[in-house]
Amino acid sequence: MLIIRPANPEDLDSITQIYNEAVQKTVATFDTEPKTLQEQRAWFEYHGLKYPIFVAELDGVVTGWASLSKWSDRCAYSDTAEISLYVKEEFRGRGMGRKLLEAIIRQGEKVGLHTVIARIAEGNRVSIYLHELLGFEHIGIMREVGRKFGRLLDVYMMQKIYAPKTSGC
Repeated sequence: MLIIRPANPEDLDSITQIYNEAVQKTVATFDTEPKTLQEQRAWFEYHGLKYPIFVAELDGVVTGWASLSKWSDRCAYSDTAEISLYVKEEFRGRGMGRKLLEAIIRQGEKVGLHTVIARIAEGNRVSIYLHELLGFEHIGIMREVGRKFGRLLDVYMMQKIYAPKTSGC
């Protein structure tokens, strides 16, 4: 049975393994060197209620994760987050990514975010499609901003703006 839940420190080893798989095999991240558990611990601690991390767990195994991260340290951006999503290779195509995205997007709205930004490298059609399904709109393309696996890559920018809150008055 698939469970989507908030991540806890015990999930860090699995989160790190999933992320490092993406570092080594995909353009989903422009990191080129695997992260250490210590680096990921610092990353985890930087998150909190406003910038959550969720995991997908199937039969006790963490199979993917999603997070909302601070977009910028500048105060004016405090209601904006960047979304990340990673699913372990052998579990892709089973709907886990969509369920993770749905959960983290709902949580972003609950914690009072106004907008969520996604940066998706060219060639990642599945991720673009998932974000479109969940209400993200294309807002631009940054041309040839990253180099990975010997190629210069474009990054597609997408954005979801939450519906304005209405008062009960």
